[in-house]
Amino acid sequence: MRYLHTMVRVSDLEKSLDFYCNKLGLKKTRHDDYEAGRFSLIFVAPEGQEECPLELTYNWDPEPYDEGRNFGHVAYEVDDIYATCQGLMDAGVVINRPPRDGRMAFIRSPDSISVELLQKGEPLAITEPWSSMENIGHW
Repeated sequence: MRYLHTMVRVSDLEKSLDFYCNKLGLKKTRHDDYEAGRFSLIFVAPEGQEECPLELTYNWDPEPYDEGRNFGHVAYEVDDIYATCQGLMDAGVVINRPPRDGRMAFIRSPDSISVELLQKGEPLAITEPWSSMENIGHW
């Protein structure tokens, strides 16, 4: 068995691509439109890890999606959890679970998909403002 990809449905393709590519730093590796089925599949992945894509499924006909908490989350390892979270905050992304422990944070996509960010290697030294930041919403 071999891992292929994880799929999440997105309701606004432009907002989702902005989030996953411009803010989170993934790159678009493939885009397929299926006119007969009225949907698009867009694959995004970390640079150098194209074999681990996230498939964004965009249905052309609008339909509501709930939060899908039963999905769980997508997780990415980052070189500097604090710098990553600061960059996301500067880009307008809410840090739902700040990296108080120097190791883990959670954010949510425009479609409320939980994204876990994990510090590569050992946790960073616990520091302010992160150590006293409260959770916002849920993840």
